[in-house]
Amino acid sequence: MIDHADNVFDLNAVLHPATVFEHPRDVVADPALSLSEKRAILASWASDAAAVTSNPALRELAGARRIVTIDEVLEALSMLDHKPSGPPGGKPMRQKSTSRVALAA
Repeated sequence: MIDHADNVFDLNAVLHPATVFEHPRDVVADPALSLSEKRAILASWASDAAAVTSNPALRELAGARRIVTIDEVLEALSMLDHKPSGPPGGKPMRQKSTSRVALAA
């Protein structure tokens, strides 16, 4: 798909991802693609241009072997996002209760 020696990218993958990939997870798993290329391909797949007229939650692209839901595309996009190692919001800064600190003074 990409010839890194010549810095050539197959635009068909971005414009018509279903002709190159069977499922959005295949885009995520492709080791030859950069993170930006994967995001561009999945964004193209998720675009309203691919939506089925009578059911916009479905994405059907020209040359596709099957219909893909928007949820499948968004799930693949979320797989590219960095996941925090700790709990949401990070570690709390306050270690002691403010009421106990006030009583100690």
